[in-house]
Amino acid sequence: MHGRERARARKRLRSTVPFVLGAFLLGACASLGTAPTPQPTPQPSPTPIPHPTGANELVLRIETSGGLIPPFRLVNELPEFSLYGDGTVVTLGPQILIYPPPALPNVLRSRLSEEGIQALLREAAAAGLLAGDADYPMEGIADAPTTFFTVNAVGRISRVSVYALGLEDPDDPRLSPEQRVARQRLAEFARKARDFLAWLPPETILERETPYVVTRLQLVAFPAEAAEPPPSDVLVSTLDWPLPTPLRDFGDPAPWIGPTARCAVVSSRKELPRLLDELRRANALTRWRSDSELYTLLVRPLLPDEPGCVPKQW
Repeated sequence: MHGRERARARKRLRSTVPFVLGAFLLGACASLGTAPTPQPTPQPSPTPIPHPTGANELVLRIETSGGLIPPFRLVNELPEFSLYGDGTVVTLGPQILIYPPPALPNVLRSRLSEEGIQALLREAAAAGLLAGDADYPMEGIADAPTTFFTVNAVGRISRVSVYALGLEDPDDPRLSPEQRVARQRLAEFARKARDFLAWLPPETILERETPYVVTRLQLVAFPAEAAEPPPSDVLVSTLDWPLPTPLRDFGDPAPWIGPTARCAVVSSRKELPRLLDELRRANALTRWRSDSELYTLLVRPLLPDEPGCVPKQW
């Protein structure tokens, strides 16, 4: 009796072990199959950089001025890059390589999303352009232009000027290590801003390089004899002044340009299209006949934030 019970116990043990082992393996396999896949740690979104949001409010600008050009030509210069609060970007397009150049420059308009604006502002911050005003002179280089950066963000306007940007010798001992690094960062930022369509994500570019529609035109007029004489081998064309007000009475005196210069902003829906049509036939040396007198015109499309006919302030 005692022996038979031990035999039955061994039999029950042999039949139970495979079942328990199978259940254990099945559970292990099931747990392996349902283990959660490791997920990458989500990266926090960059904190947005506050900036103006109006269509006429400047956020970021790059312009180069000075060097070996006559001072009165400065009134015609346009910024290379201007970004506005609504994402509009106004840039100088390729300029035709003929002399004399057309009276109207090639100006282009693009538009960015808020993500595109933020990407540019982050690059500006990395270049030190949100930290307030700064000036970077450079000794030993004469008659070079100055690059001006303007950034309106984080509640203030920062203006940074860099003389001879990109023309300096990086090993010049007159440059401190801090100046050398700052110039390199600013040169790299200027390059990226001018080439923004090449590296910004496509989804941030809402519109890409269409002709800028001129709604206001700054016009500086002075008697032709006060202008620099054209080269002797260049044929100078003459056109009739198309608007009813004669050029001797047009606009207001502009003594910061010259003693006989006058400046006006043309925005009338009646006069502006007529003037633009004539300007498309003209070049920078064209003389304009008004009441039997000849005048020279300096023509410049005005950008959304520009009042026009005021001395340029840096």
